[in-house]
Amino acid sequence: QVQLVESGGGLVQAGGSLRLSCAASGRTYSDYGMGWFRQTPGKEREFVAAISWNGGTIYYADSVKGRFTISRDNTKNTMSLQMNSLRPGDTAVYYCASKRRAYSATPYVHDYDYWGQGTQVTVSS
Repeated sequence: QVQLVESGGGLVQAGGSLRLSCAASGRTYSDYGMGWFRQTPGKEREFVAAISWNGGTIYYADSVKGRFTISRDNTKNTMSLQMNSLRPGDTAVYYCASKRRAYSATPYVHDYDYWGQGTQVTVSS
């Protein structure tokens, strides 16, 4: 059974930091691109960051560039998102995602086949 499980969300004050983790099981994820997306009520899911199979290509949304860092550890089948200098506008449910076949990093929701259940991040002002 393919499964992605996010953890690390919570409540933090503006300017603070959180580290999200995504644990993958049910298949080997080391050959596939992965990403982080977020969603707020009434809005479409939006791209946050993506990483290629070997970490060689990384993309960030302009809104998080310079504040967030995506990484992966293929030996442990995990991916992380270090979030610094958090803002109230970062408040959302954050989702981990993986591609089924492609090794590349891309910023499009429809490119990803497997999704976690999401973890809530709330940034207070």
